[in-house]
Amino acid sequence: MRGRGWIKALRQDEARQVRARIAELERDLMATSPQGRHRRHEAGHELRNAKFRLERLEECIAEIPERAEF
Repeated sequence: MRGRGWIKALRQDEARQVRARIAELERDLMATSPQGRHRRHEAGHELRNAKFRLERLEECIAEIPERAEF
């Protein structure tokens, strides 16, 4: 059975991936490339969802203790 440390590491890795995706989406939205209105709209939704997911992951990570408390 895997412990809290393993789960916390998984969540931290997932949070890093979400942060990278957020940065990519923000760059895409600020770029001067001729994106269609629909694509920008989709990117905006994905960005909002990614930020929400990151917030939940950070809350989850904060609740996982470093060591077992006895």
